[in-house]
Amino acid sequence: MVAFPVGDGWCARSYSVAPIQAASHPDGRSEPLMNVDVGAGDRLALAVLTQYRMTTTEQMHQIIAPGVRIEQTRRRLVKLRAEGLADRITLLRAGRTRVWFPTGYGIQIASEWPELRGRRAPKSMSDPTAVRLRVGHALTVTETALLFLKDARHRGEVCEPLDFIPEVHHPVGGGEAVIPDALVYYRRGAGHDGDGSAMLRAFLEVDRATMGPERLAAKLGTYARLHRYVPAPVGVSRRTAGGTEPGREEWRRRYPLFPRLLFVLDNTGPAGIATRVRALHAATADTSVAVFLREVIVLAAPMTDLLQHGPATPIWRPIRDPDRYVGWMDQQPLMP
Repeated sequence: MVAFPVGDGWCARSYSVAPIQAASHPDGRSEPLMNVDVGAGDRLALAVLTQYRMTTTEQMHQIIAPGVRIEQTRRRLVKLRAEGLADRITLLRAGRTRVWFPTGYGIQIASEWPELRGRRAPKSMSDPTAVRLRVGHALTVTETALLFLKDARHRGEVCEPLDFIPEVHHPVGGGEAVIPDALVYYRRGAGHDGDGSAMLRAFLEVDRATMGPERLAAKLGTYARLHRYVPAPVGVSRRTAGGTEPGREEWRRRYPLFPRLLFVLDNTGPAGIATRVRALHAATADTSVAVFLREVIVLAAPMTDLLQHGPATPIWRPIRDPDRYVGWMDQQPLMP
């Protein structure tokens, strides 16, 4: 008997599960179990929904199973819904596009898996009204993830569905935090064996022109704060022969290098893009931002260019030198 939440109550549903047995040879020896992981596709779909917050049917299909017919993905999502693990809303003004999201029960199940351990799931992400109100931004973030996944597949590099992690919480003291729209892990230059490859990490900020250019540019200051933030030591202060031991930046607990920062600019035309790039460049006059940009690569590109050319092409403009165009994986010279 399995119980899962439906509306304000709970629904109990019985399932008859046949025991899994190993095949036996005539002499009594057992063969290894084969094809027992029949729920792997369902598990990945639920993990993607939980981590990405929401996807359309087409996005989910391209993320988890682009090599099969989309009907298989539709059936998988319908099955998750029947089991109380996922739900959907329909966008009537967008051609009746179906947007899928995890239920509270689905989040509870998926959060226990090792691949999602430690992820923060917003309390509202299983509420249909909350999903509808944030669908524009969230689906754009998901579409950005899909572009990086497709690029890696095309180039024979490694960026798996769960290597794209939305809304990673980074404390900066005083109860405040920097929460990028996403963090992406990307292994460049080799296949899955990792020989001769390089691991790249990037914070993504997806801007849909819902705030003014100055507020967008102010995000550079928040990332500069994260870059220099050293948490206060807990308990007895650490000492060296010369006095107080210098603290260690919080971000170094997670990353060997501070991730690159990529601004994806959407929902505005060429003039709006130019205005926002200028605002980001103007923010470099701030001393703390200038220090940050000496050590961290920060780039911006229009979403239209990502869609047309792919993220790996030279469509990105360095914030310190916005007249240039580079690839996001290029090793950029950091100015003194």
